[in-house]
Amino acid sequence: MSKLKSIIWPQIILFGDSITQFSFQANGWGSEIAHKLARKCDVVNRGLSGYNTRWAKIVLPRIVSTSEAPIAAVTVFFGANDCALQDKNPQQHVPCQEYSENLKDIVTQLVSAGVSKDKIIFITPPPLQEAAWEKECLLKGSALNRLNSVAGQYAQACVQAAGQCGVDVLDLWTLMQRDGQDSSVYLLDGLHLSEKGNQFLAEHLWMQLESRVTDLPFILPYWGDVDPKSPESSLLCD
Repeated sequence: MSKLKSIIWPQIILFGDSITQFSFQANGWGSEIAHKLARKCDVVNRGLSGYNTRWAKIVLPRIVSTSEAPIAAVTVFFGANDCALQDKNPQQHVPCQEYSENLKDIVTQLVSAGVSKDKIIFITPPPLQEAAWEKECLLKGSALNRLNSVAGQYAQACVQAAGQCGVDVLDLWTLMQRDGQDSSVYLLDGLHLSEKGNQFLAEHLWMQLESRVTDLPFILPYWGDVDPKSPESSLLCD
């Protein structure tokens, strides 16, 4: 008997920090995208809590390499740690100019691994709700180590880097504060996303992803199309 050909699912890779790592929690934005793409695509969580772009570009070759699985999209979602204030959190802080260059380097690496630029989506850091995040910092024995205005500078740098690289970008920092709306409803602790924030991101990201995955076929036949008298003829065909 000839060896059966393996089924290779296309992949969407979510590459980012804790906001990505936590995205597979109940009602998370990553799990929502995965649910929409069940039987069409594997959504792979490569979120690394606490990481900045300086570390991300070092580990990226170990995460995304040339493989059999076709990549339908990659989200690059960093900045919430890079924008930490240097005097309050030097370990995670990355200067804004370096942050921009690191994002460009990440694109170069992805392209070298066979991911075309039209499949790459940057996501800017979200807004920061300073009062809520300060409480979290104080609980850990530190002072407020991030500012919303600084997060905005990094978000702007992310948008500019996307334009310079020719990749798409989802400007979460701007969208969540559009028309002066209170962004705190989108944040759980002032930094990470609440359930409403996860829903907001999932909805806006899906607008960008949908065109990239609309032609992906449904993998393996719908159960009603399986021939009950000869299931092999339905399930083993290419």
